Amino acid sequence: MAITSFNKKNTQNQAWKQQQLYPEATLLETNFGGDTIELPDVSGETSICNVPNRGRVVVLIDGSNLFYAALQLGIEIDYSKLLYHLAKGGKLLRAFFYTGVDRSNEKQQGFLLWMRRNGYRVVTKDVVQFPDGSKKANLEVELAVDMMTLAPYCDTVVLVSGDGDLAYAVNAVSYKGVRVEVVSLRSMTSESLINVADCFIDLDSIKEEIQKVSHSHSQISYM
Repeated sequence: MAITSFNKKNTQNQAWKQQQLYPEATLLETNFGGDTIELPDVSGETSICNVPNRGRVVVLIDGSNLFYAALQLGIEIDYSKLLYHLAKGGKLLRAFFYTGVDRSNEKQQGFLLWMRRNGYRVVTKDVVQFPDGSKKANLEVELAVDMMTLAPYCDTVVLVSGDGDLAYAVNAVSYKGVRVEVVSLRSMTSESLINVADCFIDLDSIKEEIQKVSHSHSQISYM
């Protein structure tokens, strides 16, 4: 191939790359066989992720991740306020709360009973103590499976976690046409998870809306 021919093709390629793949006008109004379909302009709305109608919403909360995020923020979560805030602008379909449990912790058991009676479906796993004395219960698999299972029935998934292990499941759900919003403390959130989400909300930016007014009760210990 002549050098001049190559340069010409390269120039054409550069011009193509600079073009918008989806022009704004096309996004807002698309014509199919003479029938005009009006798509919503979502440029000026105010909701959790600036979306006017989030449709059917599923909320999935990594309890341990949220607990440690609240500790760093120095707040106690009001779970009624949290659920209202995460589901606003849509219709709540399900809200799941995943946490490790210590069966001998009566305070924790009382908290989880309250959660079950106030809009949450609680998924638990017994904590395991490791040789170094640390305790942990991994529920990433349960959370990922539930996300995939519920994807056909919802429009928006709100994932309250910063765990990068969930990035693959989030990406898979997004390919099914579901909008995925990640909510977590920025310093505790994996870049890989942020990169595959449709939007990210830093807990620090909404702490005033989701914290308890009174701090007379101590924070629940999950681990």
